Amino acid sequence: MTDDGTISLRLPYRQPLDLAALLRFLAARAVPGVEECAGGVYRRALTLPHGSCLVTVEAGESAGHVQCRLRLDDRRDLDAAVGRCRRLLDLDTDPVPISDRLSQDRLLAPLVAASPGRRVPGHVDPAELAIRAVLGQQVSVAAARTLAGRLAARHGTPLRVPSGTVTHTFPSAEAIAAADPAALAMPRARRDALLGLARALADGRILLHPDADRDQATGELLALPGIGPWTVAYIRMRALGDPDVFLPTDLGVRHALRRLGQPSDPAAAEAAALHWRPWRSYAMQHLWGVLDTPEADPAAGPVPPPAGGAKELAS
Repeated sequence: MTDDGTISLRLPYRQPLDLAALLRFLAARAVPGVEECAGGVYRRALTLPHGSCLVTVEAGESAGHVQCRLRLDDRRDLDAAVGRCRRLLDLDTDPVPISDRLSQDRLLAPLVAASPGRRVPGHVDPAELAIRAVLGQQVSVAAARTLAGRLAARHGTPLRVPSGTVTHTFPSAEAIAAADPAALAMPRARRDALLGLARALADGRILLHPDADRDQATGELLALPGIGPWTVAYIRMRALGDPDVFLPTDLGVRHALRRLGQPSDPAAAEAAALHWRPWRSYAMQHLWGVLDTPEADPAAGPVPPPAGGAKELAS
């Protein structure tokens, strides 16, 4: 433990792990004031049962572990913080059976070989991820980050000791549910969807946690006005840890398939993905990774297709 109470830990994982790909994904979606990622170091604030915490993760000095530093308000939250970091980085996954399965596919085999140990980024707080996914509907990833940053600045809790650009925790569902609708600068339909989700989370009508019944949560989310199948599937993949989610209409998937010289229409994509079960969430990451190059179209990320004349972009 350091003088400021920071606890340094080594988080073990099953090799291999493409941590660089994970951090690029998180960096592209980092909420200003809540998260930052630069130089191979990811840092964020999170809310725990007994207080807040500043988390810092980066590659360990040797393979097989991630270096993690936790500055806790209350040391009783140590185990909870570690668990959330492990879920964020998907550290409890055994990548070998996933790679073995996906490597049997002619299309995916080169991608798996080029990115061994690619994981599905999880999240430290399923409710936060759901709120951010809805907040990002119909806007770009960059715009979603800006909106989420404004929400955090207005309704989040300031850290007792800020660190760099990390100054606030992300607002709770309760705080968002209590917000003045007029102060939420976004189209009315998205605002209503956001508030409807926040209220359902705040009053316990919808429970999102790693052990939640995924099918039940999916049905409950889809029943909320303004939340569609793409957004719910994205929540299911990242917040609920479903390893077998595939989004055949996703614009990023379609760009990747075209770049690989494959049919990109949703029916063809879904047919191809049948061979990737039960690890389609990981196949998605490999496809999105095709776009993660300097020459890739900057607008082509993990985004869904036009729906009703608009498009949703998950953050």
